[in-house]
Amino acid sequence: RLLIWEEDMLIVKKFGGSSVADKERIFKLDTPNTSYLLGIVDEENFIGHIYYGKRLQGHDIAYRMRTQEAPFVPSQNNRERCSFYDCFPFEYPTAGLGDYRESCLSVRTMGGYLGCNLSYVSHRILEGKPQLEGLPATFADKETATTLELTCVDSHIGMKALLYYTAFCDTDVITRSVKIINEGTQAFYLTKVLSACLDMDNQDYEMISLHGSWARERHIQRKKVGYGIQKVSSFRGESSHQDHPFLALVSPNTTQEMGEVYAMNFVYSGNFQAQAEVSQFDSIRMSMGIHPENFCWKLEQGESFQAPEVVMVYSSQGLDGMTTAFHHLYKRHLIRGEYKDKKRPILINNWEATYFDFNEDKLVALIGEAKHLGVDMFLLDDGWFANKYPRSSDHQGLGDWTETADKLPNGIGKLTAEAKKQGVKFGIWIEPEMVNPKSELYEKHKDWVIRFPNREEYYFRNQLVLDLSNPAVQDHVFGVVDQLMTKYPDIAFFKWDCNSPITNIYSTYLKGKQTHLYIDYVRGLYKVLERVKAKYPNLPMMLCAGGGGRSDFEALKYFTEFWPSDNTDPIERLFIQWGFSQVFPSKTLCAHVTTWNKKTSVKFRTDVAMMCKLGFDIKMDDLTNDEQTYCRQAVQEYNRLKPVILEGDLYRLVSPYEGEREHTSSMYISKDKSNAVVFAFDIHPRYGERLLPVRLQGLEANRMYKVKEINLMPGAWPSLGGNDQVYSGEYLMTVGLGLFTGQDLSSRIIEVSAQ
Repeated sequence: RLLIWEEDMLIVKKFGGSSVADKERIFKLDTPNTSYLLGIVDEENFIGHIYYGKRLQGHDIAYRMRTQEAPFVPSQNNRERCSFYDCFPFEYPTAGLGDYRESCLSVRTMGGYLGCNLSYVSHRILEGKPQLEGLPATFADKETATTLELTCVDSHIGMKALLYYTAFCDTDVITRSVKIINEGTQAFYLTKVLSACLDMDNQDYEMISLHGSWARERHIQRKKVGYGIQKVSSFRGESSHQDHPFLALVSPNTTQEMGEVYAMNFVYSGNFQAQAEVSQFDSIRMSMGIHPENFCWKLEQGESFQAPEVVMVYSSQGLDGMTTAFHHLYKRHLIRGEYKDKKRPILINNWEATYFDFNEDKLVALIGEAKHLGVDMFLLDDGWFANKYPRSSDHQGLGDWTETADKLPNGIGKLTAEAKKQGVKFGIWIEPEMVNPKSELYEKHKDWVIRFPNREEYYFRNQLVLDLSNPAVQDHVFGVVDQLMTKYPDIAFFKWDCNSPITNIYSTYLKGKQTHLYIDYVRGLYKVLERVKAKYPNLPMMLCAGGGGRSDFEALKYFTEFWPSDNTDPIERLFIQWGFSQVFPSKTLCAHVTTWNKKTSVKFRTDVAMMCKLGFDIKMDDLTNDEQTYCRQAVQEYNRLKPVILEGDLYRLVSPYEGEREHTSSMYISKDKSNAVVFAFDIHPRYGERLLPVRLQGLEANRMYKVKEINLMPGAWPSLGGNDQVYSGEYLMTVGLGLFTGQDLSSRIIEVSAQ
């Protein structure tokens, strides 16, 4: 997995000097199909990037290094026009000493001096993956991962930097992070600490990012990378609706199945920056980490700062190869360890059936509907709490977590008892990080709120954010869950919402360290969630943030799933779910059948939701008898197919973003290639359009498979050509199936079974 050459005598031609014979240490990290190489140049002991791509054998590397010009040398055309710093492919570039590209690390000393420079001094090889200070654990033992730790120093500042690289043996992923330690005699300020950088020659790359806004999350943007800096970011205190902490550089011909992809994903729940920069010398620098906006961390003598992790993927098999690597890592090593292999419950939510207008009798009736539908759980959403300022709208009550007496005279206990009687579980909505100004909590504890003491308060969705840098606030937020669970131990699920970014950026608790607030807030959140997880390890929780405003994998170490978007229009969800699927496995994405876009059938809405973790947010009494029958049958089908949909590998067959957005299709296939589920949707086909067959992927060419259209409305007959017929995997992947109908807003689900 990790090879080191320390004794090879290599010719290194340094810029501006003569050829010298030096010992150059080369580190090679291998995953099943990729290799990552970096090396140390003697004299300055700089760490330089050599190669990232298809896996190379060890003897190939030694041969290459002996017979080709050293990888750190600027090209002949650039040698007269740039400094060594300006062209050197740094593994972790620093600011202020001649590299005019964007850096990963910036420092200011107490004397006001800028600039820092890291030199390699030593390394260690660690079995498994070390625990990162202040961050949740990621499971990776010595059988699944190997970590390279490089120790670097800047002796002028007294700063040590530990660079971590973890290579996994079961998926094509490398994770990176950095830890900065003050070993000097004075404090200094960190003004930028990114987590990873990749310097390469520009190959006319295109950049893919996932942008959007509320109710329009994670739409795919693809564009050519030009000279200068192209960036996606968030400094809202969370990963945000507008951009996702993901960036990919792809060769111009890259498709779902073919082409080169270099991708980064940030495993962090706060501010981030991801960017690609093309220099005047046609090199490209890809970097990712904490956004430097409002970041300035004072590091006292003996203190350290641990940056979050970046997950890096190289794929030579297009975007599907990238997605498979991300999905395998997150499903095997990150998503909520104790719960990752347990059943994801299908639930029905009361929100669209009642909004804030409900009472005990209405909820009891809806619990009965959950039983009738055949789902696992009833979820009570917003509006059940507060008495001085009852939660009748989003303008008041947030922060006062006691049941509203006139709505629920017998408390939550009546509802959990009714759910148990009906044979379903009970879940509940909370938003414990937030407060309405019109609440008892705000009146008692203004000092717990992130707010300027000398300015008028600015409200986002009529609320403010509690200051989780404060340990007393952490106790309060943990107590929201703990008190409910203590009083009502039959609560089986929490929907944890977060409907506001951080505004009014000031902490009474932090006093003179206001530039620490964004970081300490996220760290405080992790401390709370760690306590919840430790006390209630088998309690599943859904993460919601006005939809996908906090969709990141660091949070998914605590939450079993998240709500991608408040927009449940099934047509829009096809685009939103396609974007999320680039990085997120289906088992993490909640998709509910609702009343949005009644031009679409209940079948179309349900088929879209079944591509993810299925749920319902609909009043069953509003459906016809046939629609109710269909929904009950769909729940049964989904439970049967759940292992393939939630645990299988995803192949995206036809993109909704291609052409004029007429069709889309995706499929999931089991690990043993014996079962697959194919989803196909006609959105708005054109009149007289020629419908091409869809080629399946991931099957075994020599194996025989039966195809069958399923999930039909009562009384409907399969219309798939060749339905119930047996084909070879080669035929299905080469010739394909006629999955599209040409009918507006039509959907099909096809089950593919090995014979």
